[in-house]
Amino acid sequence: MTQTARVALVTGGLGGIGRAICSRLAAGGIRVVAADLPADATRLEAFTADMGSLPVTTLALDVGDADACADAVAEVEGRHGRLDILVNAAGITRDATLRKMTPEQWEEVLRINLDSAFHLCRAAVEGMVSRGFGRIVNISSVSGQTGNFGQTNYAAAKAGLHGFTMSLAREVAAKGITVNSLSPGYVETPMTAQMPPEVLARTIASVPVGRVGQPADIARAVAFLVADDAGYITGINLPVNGGLLMGF
Repeated sequence: MTQTARVALVTGGLGGIGRAICSRLAAGGIRVVAADLPADATRLEAFTADMGSLPVTTLALDVGDADACADAVAEVEGRHGRLDILVNAAGITRDATLRKMTPEQWEEVLRINLDSAFHLCRAAVEGMVSRGFGRIVNISSVSGQTGNFGQTNYAAAKAGLHGFTMSLAREVAAKGITVNSLSPGYVETPMTAQMPPEVLARTIASVPVGRVGQPADIARAVAFLVADDAGYITGINLPVNGGLLMGF
């Protein structure tokens, strides 16, 4: 590992998509810090085993806590001397129709899925500006583009990420920093594994490529957006959904 290796912070790093992103970036020579809620020893051991000898470390973090996010960025910069890449992949669902949704369900999803991007980007951007380089990717969702039954909170947060991304991209484009969002469709994760078989079958039938996505599909797209030579791509939303939603 050279002294000039890029350093990335990936939130939700121990989850299915986050784990794939960590592995993909680290395999490309990037030093990765996987941030997630404090995990039990079994989960941490499984994550470490998956990463093998890749340059990946972990960091306990509640992304909904502004002070904790600032401390996390400071810790990464102190440990590695820099933070070049930020991937905001942490997310939760608290599904319910609007008539049954509690204020707590609304606020919790907005706090984790949208507020966290504000907290972490705000903490990370200053250092990126001073170094003249940065790559930020906010993981959104096709639900933020189409809406989804029982997900007014989730869809609002994910749609909000697009507006946040475009605005921040304009603010920092001249500083060597790109900011993009990425919208997965249905991806094989523990969440989709809980779908009733008949619902999953209907979902797969609606995807033109004929399958749900794999976490590696999302990780591949993230790696593309954070590359050093991707500096002319900013303010976009990249759909990775197997053709489920097409547009221009």
